Amino acid sequence: MILSDKTINKMLRNGELTIEPLTEGQVQPASVDIRLGTHFLKIDENVIESISLEKEAKYIEFESNEVVIPPNSFLLATTKEYIKLPNYVTAFVEGRSSIGRMGLFIQNAGWVDPGFEGEITLELYNANRLPIRLKSGRRICQLVFALMDQKAGAPYQGKYQGQRKAVGSRIYKDID
Repeated sequence: MILSDKTINKMLRNGELTIEPLTEGQVQPASVDIRLGTHFLKIDENVIESISLEKEAKYIEFESNEVVIPPNSFLLATTKEYIKLPNYVTAFVEGRSSIGRMGLFIQNAGWVDPGFEGEITLELYNANRLPIRLKSGRRICQLVFALMDQKAGAPYQGKYQGQRKAVGSRIYKDID
């Protein structure tokens, strides 16, 4: 069941759900608009010849209130908001339609497990032929929350728990 604005606001008020900082107008009828932060990562294309699932990727890290994403380019960004989900709620990271219509794809792994806590790392891809300029604090995506049928038996405690700032892939830590 997707949570309504009434349920989201109630959960925020009683502390079941945390989204900080949160300003008036971010809660929508069935989602919460999330804003772009100031921390970014991009693959350091000058030091690696390819990306491997077995080795840690090398990133260039930077802080900025504004970023330009060149055409056909990929960038990791962080949200301004820190979220904390209860063990019985999951969330989906969805791009905003108005931004998607400009050719900016937001996230390709947009699932947030119950029990997750941290800033969300967004995967941004400019599919347009022109650069796209983004400013921090701008509503960039939305979280859609869903109530689970019961509390998770093993809430999220993975390799991204508690993350602050954009965090690069940690797939190399998988035991596969």
